[in-house]
Amino acid sequence: MNRAATTKGTAQAGVLLPALPDDLRKQEPHAAVTEGQPLISILARERQALDRANARQARTVQFYDDLTSRYGSRK
Repeated sequence: MNRAATTKGTAQAGVLLPALPDDLRKQEPHAAVTEGQPLISILARERQALDRANARQARTVQFYDDLTSRYGSRK
């Protein structure tokens, strides 16, 4: 009975998760389009923005994977 109460209490207490890093909440803006600027430079800046967004997404996945390895997954 004592073990059941301990298990129940642990389950109800939940898990205190770490704060999500601020960087992972950031939205990446599109590259500014300036009249008269060559399209190739706009495309290059847009691709840089996409690279930053993809890197942020990879950090988000790593953060989640770290959490699930520490606390287990909830399926």
